Amino acid sequence: MRSWLFAPGDSERKMAKALEGEADIVLLDLEDAVAPVAKDAARALVAGFLDAHEAARARLWVRINPLDAPDDTALRDLATVVPRRPGGIMLPKASGPADLERLDHYLSALEVAGGIARGSTPVIALVTETARGMFHCGDYAGAPRLAAMTWGAEDLADSLGASANRAASGAYTFTYELARSLCLLGAANAGVPAIETICADYRDLAALKARAEKVRRDGYRGMLAIHPAQVPVINAAFRPSAEEIAEAREIVALFAAQPGQGAIGWKGGMLDRPWLARAERVLRAAGEA
Repeated sequence: MRSWLFAPGDSERKMAKALEGEADIVLLDLEDAVAPVAKDAARALVAGFLDAHEAARARLWVRINPLDAPDDTALRDLATVVPRRPGGIMLPKASGPADLERLDHYLSALEVAGGIARGSTPVIALVTETARGMFHCGDYAGAPRLAAMTWGAEDLADSLGASANRAASGAYTFTYELARSLCLLGAANAGVPAIETICADYRDLAALKARAEKVRRDGYRGMLAIHPAQVPVINAAFRPSAEEIAEAREIVALFAAQPGQGAIGWKGGMLDRPWLARAERVLRAAGEA
């Protein structure tokens, strides 16, 4: 789940290009990437795409419209795509765990009706796109189907009536950095991966690399993408380096050799159990544990 690449649901060509690439997850988008007048046509295209790529369905997730969208838009999305067994669902503008519970009821009914194992469709929730949602980032522990949490800055700015969400330097201003932190804390509390939001300038791969590496150090486990060129950069940034892997192996070996010790001397300092946990996490990310 390092790279999550959006593909507009109203473009078969862009969906196909996204699937051909290296993204761990391809997000077929029925929400922001599709104009209201094109929603019905996009649903049909996404359904056909899922039908045509049965072997790849585990990688094909669908971003539906918000649960409170008019004209039962989200229900129409779900009724169309769930019978095609997508890998999962992205829920935008989640305002709290009650939205996950409501979505779970919808998904359960559609799974049972379609002969699909109940509970088998996981969900990634966008948890900071509304002011209300910001206050509930820490409440998702135990929410049904939750597989990951991510955040968004653009819809949050719209929710707040803000004219901008970045400083002159290009960095997010305080409220949006707070959203990033709340998502990370909420995901850790819920026991699911935190996924970083998009980098809108898909041409600036150096800035993307720097941000992806920073948020991985902070605890994020993957990142959303809007262009195929961003995917290799994201995948590399969230892959432990050779130096990190070597250091993690050394730390794990030190603790394995002294199982009764809570703290161990290393390179002039002391290591305690949190260092071991971090080292084990690096090795898991590298496929070694």
